[in-house]
Amino acid sequence: MKSTRLQTALLVALLAIVGAAIVAYSQLRAFAWDEGFHIVTAQLILRGKRPYLDFCFSQTPVNAYWNAFWMSIFGDSWRTAHAAAAVSASLATAVTGWFVLRRFPEPERRIPGAFLVAVLMGLNVVVFRYGGISQAYGLCLLLLVAAYWCAVVTVESGKVPAAMLAGLFCAAAAGSSLLTAPAVPILFAWILVNSAGGARVRKLGAFVGGALVALSPVLWLFAQNPKQVWFGIVDYNLKYRLVDWPPPDANRQNLEVAMAWIGSGPALVLILLGIAGFRATRRAELRLCGWLAAGLGLYIGAAVRPTFPQYLVFTVPFLAILSVAGIADQWPNRKWAPVLVASFLVVFGLGKSLYDERDDSTWQDFERVALKVDEVTPKGAMLMADEVVYFLTKRTPPEGNEERNSHKLEFGKADAKLYHIRPQSQLDREALSGVFATVETCEDEDYIAEKGYAKVFTKKAEVEGCTVFWDYKGRK
Repeated sequence: MKSTRLQTALLVALLAIVGAAIVAYSQLRAFAWDEGFHIVTAQLILRGKRPYLDFCFSQTPVNAYWNAFWMSIFGDSWRTAHAAAAVSASLATAVTGWFVLRRFPEPERRIPGAFLVAVLMGLNVVVFRYGGISQAYGLCLLLLVAAYWCAVVTVESGKVPAAMLAGLFCAAAAGSSLLTAPAVPILFAWILVNSAGGARVRKLGAFVGGALVALSPVLWLFAQNPKQVWFGIVDYNLKYRLVDWPPPDANRQNLEVAMAWIGSGPALVLILLGIAGFRATRRAELRLCGWLAAGLGLYIGAAVRPTFPQYLVFTVPFLAILSVAGIADQWPNRKWAPVLVASFLVVFGLGKSLYDERDDSTWQDFERVALKVDEVTPKGAMLMADEVVYFLTKRTPPEGNEERNSHKLEFGKADAKLYHIRPQSQLDREALSGVFATVETCEDEDYIAEKGYAKVFTKKAEVEGCTVFWDYKGRK
C-alpha cells in the first residue's frame, strides 16, 4: 500500500514537472509563424470585430474566442495566449495519464502505464513545442481527451449527460481546428454501435445537442452572413489553400511529413507500440483509441494538403494510451524496464529537437522589431507588417492585412471587398506609391530587392533578421 501511494505521488510530481516545463517553454521559446493571424484575430475580437464578417479568417473560430476571453482578463499579450494553451496541453497530458491510472484493465500496469503516458505525450516533440502557442493545438488536445473519456463513460454507465459532454467537447475541438473534425463522427459512431435500446437514442440526441452548443459561435456568425463564413471555413481550405501549393508539391510535402514521423525514433516508438496495443486488446475503449488515431492520422496525412508534422499532434494521446497495452503485450513480465527505455528515447528526441531549434525566432525577437516599428511610425499612420508586429504594436491592420496568407488570392474587386482580401499585387502597388508610412518584412534580400522597397524609402533598419523601411521619398 505504501509503495502504491509513493508511486502515485511520484506520478503526480511527474505530471506537475511536465506541465511546468510545457508552460515555461511557452513563455521562453515557443513561437510559430502561423500563430500570428490567430492571435491578431483574438485581439480584433477584443475590439469588437467579428471574424469572416469584418476581416478575413481561414479557421474555425472557437480558439480565437477562447484566446480573446483570457486576454480580456489578463491583457492582450502573447504570453496570455501561450499560458492558456500551455495549461490546456498540460491538463490534456494529466487527463490522459489519469485515464490510464483509473481505467486501464490490468491494475498492476496502471501506475507504470500512467508514467509512460505522461512522458510519451507531455514530452512528445510536437506536443511540447506546439501545445503552448496561440494556435488551437493545446486547447484541442484537452477537448479531445475529455471527449474520449466522456464517450467511454456514457457507454459503460449509460449516463446521458456524459454523451452530451462528449458531443460538446469534440465539436468544440472541431470548432477550434478543422484538423480534429474526424473525431466527431468517430465518437458518434462508437457510441451508436456500443449502446443498446432506447438509451442509444437518448445518448445520440444528447451528443448532437452538446455539439450544437459547442458550434453556436460558428452558427451565430453563419446566420449573419453565410457566404463570408462559408468562404473562410470551407472554400478557403478546400479550394484556395493550394493556390501556392501545386498538387505535386502538396503531395510531396505530405509524403515527406509521413516519412519524417517514421524516421523519428520517438515517433516510431509511439506508432509501433500503439499498433501493438491495438492488435493485442479487445477492449472497446482501448480500440476506440486506435480508431481515433487512425482516423485523425489518415485525414491529416492524406486529406489535408499540404500537411505539416505538428498537425499530427492530435493522434498522440490515443497512441500513448494504446502504447501501454502494447508494452503489456510485448513484455508481459516486465513493467518498468520498457517504460524507462521508451521514456529515455522520448526525452532524448525532445532534447535534440530543442537543441536544433536554438537559433529559431522567438516572440522576444519580434518585440524588438515591434519597438523599432513603433519608433519610426507615427500614430494612426498606415503600416504594412507581419501579423505578429501588428499584434505587438497594438495597431489595427489595414483591411485585408489581417491574414498574411490571404494575400496570395487574386479576386475581383467585389469578391475581394466581400471577403476582406488584399491581393499581393495591390499591396505591392500601395507600398511603392507611399500608401504605407512604414513597411516591415522578414523576407530575404532577394524578395526585398524584387519588391523595390529601397527605391522608395530613404531609411531602413535591420532588426532580428527583419527589415523596417520608412520615410517615403515622395512624402513631404
